[in-house]
Amino acid sequence: MKKWLSLFSVVVLGLLLAACGSSESASGSSNGDKIVIGYFPNINHVAGMVAEEKELYEKKLPDGTKVEYKYFPDGSAFMTALETGEIQGGLVGPGPAMNHYMSGAKINIVAAGSTGGTVIMARNGSGIDSPEQLKNTTFASPRVGCTHDVQFEALMMREYGLKSDRLKGEMKHVTGKPATYSQLFASKRIDAATVPEPWASKIEEEGHGKVLIDTDEVAFGETLPAAVFVTSKELVENDSELVQNLVDAHKEATTFIQDNPEKAKEIAANKIKDITDQELSKSVIDSSWERIDFTYNVKLEDLQSFANASYELEFLKEKPDLKGLVDTTFIEE
Repeated sequence: MKKWLSLFSVVVLGLLLAACGSSESASGSSNGDKIVIGYFPNINHVAGMVAEEKELYEKKLPDGTKVEYKYFPDGSAFMTALETGEIQGGLVGPGPAMNHYMSGAKINIVAAGSTGGTVIMARNGSGIDSPEQLKNTTFASPRVGCTHDVQFEALMMREYGLKSDRLKGEMKHVTGKPATYSQLFASKRIDAATVPEPWASKIEEEGHGKVLIDTDEVAFGETLPAAVFVTSKELVENDSELVQNLVDAHKEATTFIQDNPEKAKEIAANKIKDITDQELSKSVIDSSWERIDFTYNVKLEDLQSFANASYELEFLKEKPDLKGLVDTTFIEE
């Protein structure tokens, strides 16, 4: 069984030293090439787990293509792996994808993975019962400027006039893996967190935190893709057939989730346990599922609104223009 800490170290330290370079893995032909798909161990990325479990990429790609999977703790590590050719595509939050695109990364979003699933939580015993009480507290997000961070900070700034210390505001910001948030709450090291599922439901079940703002009230909570399928623009331009195969497999995985939710939940629980060494109860999985909609459809205007918020929060140095980022031709029937 893989241990999350060991995996985290391998991912972060091995990005620039990985043996599988882009020259070998980009063609996707039937001569034994390797394709590497990445995703995160959370409920928004179940399509990746289903595709891996049911070998959907293997079935769509040319005979002889070897498919491997890498699991990432945050979007920055994923995007670095994509840009260096360590992976050829996969699921990531829209925040890192847009941030890297605006920084010059040659990538395309070719599908969505899910919407929803971000929850703002407060530590039990913190005395925090409303968002206004987050002033002078410490909150956690997976990464500075990640999707969940932007959703939280945009809401706080726009609705409550609160900012993080990064913007010389009233809330101290720390980062950490969502799988550790329950322990951070229990040890009183943080007061609040912006939490992706299934970790929000797990924190609830363990009694270390409570929901302060649910998914439907979080900024962009019901419209923004919580996960998008990303690949390199080079792959789109040079091997559109390969990209179509990848997207077709992703669409099949998404349809399977929609049609077989209980089986998909079982796959997710087993895969998350394998990756993170944390076992999730059925009640946690069920609760997570209620906050998420699985879809492969993606709209540029939803991403543009989110990017504008990233600029407003100074995660982006230039006013965003996402023209060219989204390519929906591969999901169109």
